Amino acid sequence: HGRRNYTCDVMNKSELIEHIADRSALSKAGAARALNSIVDAITQNLKKGDSVAISGFGTFAVRKRAARIGRNPKTGESATIKSAKVPHFRAGKILKENLN
Repeated sequence: HGRRNYTCDVMNKSELIEHIADRSALSKAGAARALNSIVDAITQNLKKGDSVAISGFGTFAVRKRAARIGRNPKTGESATIKSAKVPHFRAGKILKENLN
């Protein structure tokens, strides 16, 4: 594991809103409301344990990470890390094809 070195820039939320506004008939405020609604819908469905599939893009789902033994990096002491629900995204075929 460890840190990954990314060679590309990251689009932040405000840049994504601007992108949506530029390519639609929405104002920036409308694009922000639309994006926030999408994120909220995905979040609410994941909280219920449901997945969200966007055809051609991918599927958002929740996975359960098992409890495990970890180490405190400062002290080196062993510690139990509780199980947790974690978000997961699986890219769709069309998205994968468009990247390659």
